[in-house]
Amino acid sequence: MQTTIPPEARVLRRGRGTRVGAYKVARDLPAGFRYAAQGLAYAFASQRNFRLQLVMGGLALTLGLWLNLHWSELGVLVLTVAAVLVLELLNTATEAAVDLAIGRQFHPLARVAKDCAAAAVLVAAAASILIALLLLSPPLWQRIVGG
Repeated sequence: MQTTIPPEARVLRRGRGTRVGAYKVARDLPAGFRYAAQGLAYAFASQRNFRLQLVMGGLALTLGLWLNLHWSELGVLVLTVAAVLVLELLNTATEAAVDLAIGRQFHPLARVAKDCAAAAVLVAAAASILIALLLLSPPLWQRIVGG
């Protein structure tokens, strides 16, 4: 009697690492960038919050450039905006992985995973807003009052 190995249990050996049940393995650098671009495109097309955070981050960076912030302050803004976007992408990935694992069923641990991923985005977004206010408010106030 011959047994068949289900596709999700097959081990694929590529390069140095071993991946179990890998769907697509980036065989070269351009392929890796294509997969990353597909992830960004998916998040942009399907996640309203990702689009909103991208626009708000772009506005904060544009305002920072207009206000002639020091390069180190602009760097802090870039890092905080990037942190929010990265966490939103991880939140989206977590939601997709949980939905794939449990389907449309309810499970309390699935709720914990999704809620914690969303909370991480919330904490980063709140910190990003606070940092933007701290960096942008003084020079903006100076421009407004003409000092």
